[in-house]
Amino acid sequence: MALVDMPLPDLFEYRPLLRIPADFDTFWGRTLAEARDAASEPELRAAAPHLRGVEVIDLRYTGFGGHPIAAWLLRPRGAGDNLPTVVGFNGYGGGRGLPHEHLPWVAAGYGYAFMDTRGQGAWWGAGGVTGDPVGHGASAPGFATRGIETPADYYYRRVYTDAVRLIDTLTALPQVGALAVTGVSQGGGIAIAAAGLADGIVAAMPDVPFGCHWRHSVEHSDEDPYAEVKRYLAVHTDRVDQVFDTLSYVDAVHFAARATAPSLFSVGLMDTVCLPSSVFAAFNAWAGPHQIEPYPFAGHEGGGPGHFNKQLDFLSKVVTP
Repeated sequence: MALVDMPLPDLFEYRPLLRIPADFDTFWGRTLAEARDAASEPELRAAAPHLRGVEVIDLRYTGFGGHPIAAWLLRPRGAGDNLPTVVGFNGYGGGRGLPHEHLPWVAAGYGYAFMDTRGQGAWWGAGGVTGDPVGHGASAPGFATRGIETPADYYYRRVYTDAVRLIDTLTALPQVGALAVTGVSQGGGIAIAAAGLADGIVAAMPDVPFGCHWRHSVEHSDEDPYAEVKRYLAVHTDRVDQVFDTLSYVDAVHFAARATAPSLFSVGLMDTVCLPSSVFAAFNAWAGPHQIEPYPFAGHEGGGPGHFNKQLDFLSKVVTP
């Protein structure tokens, strides 16, 4: 894809007027209260003893509906309590994988927690273990249209609640100190939602985030997961308003407008999946201090491995291990 979205100066000024549901805050306040009421005590088990320099904890906690969710919690072995910790969320279709895949933040001296996205973990990588026990109506292949008929039944209501419940769980552990959130693509969208919904987040680092400016993305991106919604609506032609009403409850732009922690975004200016205009819609709505790294010739890979160095520098100015 060539640079056909918008010139960079225009992207910095892109602030679309999106319809936010009148009960958006009530909806999410009720959702999180119900999940917290259904919560039980987390289980922490030591794992991966062969990683001699890393303490690996197999963390099991309760997310949406009291459903069991898995996560990894990794720490430099011998680290004391109250360790600043980065919370990571996965890209579309992946699971939590194996502990040795999650070592960069630990090597930098931080704790690192990584959520297993419910119902995913079988498309790439080393897999996941968390199911999604909630059924759904008609949907296109993938996850983006599961339960899309109503906000209450929609898949990402459950995923975003799982993310906030992970923040709740970590906050209560003595091993864990200040929390930052991060993720790539779907993980970036989850990180934005967590930053807008959870208390106590000190920094957010969403990379090429998915789930921003939903209608614009469905109308202008030919790539999955947005194309899943397009295929669904090509069949269910009478549900257009209904579907985009549901998606308005999970649009990352609305969560960004409620997020006050400092943030570092990244965007690929040739990204055909998460269009630069969709990323900037969330970036420009961010309520707290925010900065972005545009990668002019990058697609959905964004800044790739090199962007981690910029994240390290950014986070060190907010909190150090």
